[in-house]
Amino acid sequence: MDSRQPVWDRSHSKCDRRTVTRGRTQGRGSLLGALLVAAALLVASPAAWAGDGVSTAKEGGLGSAAAISTLVYGPVKLVYASGGTVASGLTWLFSGGDGKVAKTVLTRSVRGNYVITPEMLQGQEGLEFVGRAPEYRETTPQIASAPEAW
Repeated sequence: MDSRQPVWDRSHSKCDRRTVTRGRTQGRGSLLGALLVAAALLVASPAAWAGDGVSTAKEGGLGSAAAISTLVYGPVKLVYASGGTVASGLTWLFSGGDGKVAKTVLTRSVRGNYVITPEMLQGQEGLEFVGRAPEYRETTPQIASAPEAW
């Protein structure tokens, strides 16, 4: 091997000029999209950033944690619900067409939460993996308050 020969020789390259140009154009589109999102966040109304005493960083952290948790929890819940749907059909079939039994299995598997919210992470709301029929759900009593004085 000649030590004066370049390590990379263009004559042996498998990519041509069109491929390189196409890749550069796609990168510019992504950069433009990122810049537009950043500009939209910076121009957002000051009222949205002001808040009501709750830290924006805390809200952002809880929102991010909820989103990441949902990325893990959501697919698990979907697999559980899909399996429950199949099991409900088999229950109906093997129970001789008893819809009440099949509905119970279907309700327990399909109902419930599919998304984790920041309120759930703070303990303000409960997470319901195995669903319940609406008549058995815990409800918070609605207490009427006196109207405010004019």
